[in-house]
Amino acid sequence: MQINLWNLRKNEKRWTQKEVADYLGITAMSYREKEKGRVPFNSDEMFMLAELFDKPMDEIFLPRTHQNGDKNIKV
Repeated sequence: MQINLWNLRKNEKRWTQKEVADYLGITAMSYREKEKGRVPFNSDEMFMLAELFDKPMDEIFLPRTHQNGDKNIKV
């Protein structure tokens, strides 16, 4: 899950997934899959979201290997 994105959407903008999807010009279902990390955002969408939330992309998006925790870390 793109937890940083989820947090910005829910707590800063208080937007629904449908509202963000409309902003990006995609369906709510497509956005939901992207926010969950099942489908990657394309670069245009990442730039648009960075502008929407007034944050650098690296503060919003986690690398795909870290979205659900880094399972390769040995404890």
